[in-house]
Amino acid sequence: MKYLVTGATGHFGSHVVEELLTQIPAENLAVSVRNPEKAAHLKALGIDVRKGDFDEPLSLVEAFKGIDRLLIISADGDNDSRIRQHANAVGAAKTAGVKFIAYTSAANAKDSNLFLAIVHKTTEEAIEATGIPYAILRNNWYLENEASSIGAAIAGAPWLTSAGEGKVGWAPRKDYARAAARVLLDENVKNTVFELSGKPLTQSELAKEVGKLLGKDVEVSQVTDEVYAEAMKSAGLPEFLIPMLVSIQHDMREGALDFASDDLASILGESITPLSEGIKEIVHSFK
Repeated sequence: MKYLVTGATGHFGSHVVEELLTQIPAENLAVSVRNPEKAAHLKALGIDVRKGDFDEPLSLVEAFKGIDRLLIISADGDNDSRIRQHANAVGAAKTAGVKFIAYTSAANAKDSNLFLAIVHKTTEEAIEATGIPYAILRNNWYLENEASSIGAAIAGAPWLTSAGEGKVGWAPRKDYARAAARVLLDENVKNTVFELSGKPLTQSELAKEVGKLLGKDVEVSQVTDEVYAEAMKSAGLPEFLIPMLVSIQHDMREGALDFASDDLASILGESITPLSEGIKEIVHSFK
């Protein structure tokens, strides 16, 4: 059985590879990356490193040849680019004769108002249309996405948000990645959608958990989307990124990520990483 992970040098992909290597020999694992030179450390472990660029469909077909079970990790970028790139990956999987596709999607993707959901809804439908057995991994929100807010709290700044009382199912990225690896390895999984989530909390509740770890109260500043956008601009964030960040806050406020499920713990066969432990790792990264 030959497995392949796309984007294996990224934050998520690195965790997936690490988990897979605890379960299978390195020679059974391949990765596709845009720049193979950046995956030299994986090649040194005995992993089959292949060039695969989401913007070059033919490179993906070559990368996916001989692969039984494929994990497509969703790409970064704007919605239109991601839809095109994911379509390239799905089409290449079919052409190459891949026998199973797992894909990292988003919470409640087909019915969600999350502005990112259109990428995942479209990709899920493309995968289903291939007729290839699949698993859809609908990841909620990575705790690491709040690293900047945690960093601000460490520095004594307020926790700035326009998400109001909207709840989010945060969990550490490594838990979602471990689940992806285990689903990829499970030959009993076929045409299944997993809703993966931690316990939904509000921004204020998350900030309180951060405060417990820091040993101080973390002030939460609830602002409008407009004020939030100005704050992001003042912090020096790129102009193109600000509308996306504001949209995320808006969607959180509207409940797009308030989706509870036991699927993550069920796949892992154990409780997910406690939020306090995940926060501690992020705090330590600032030190």
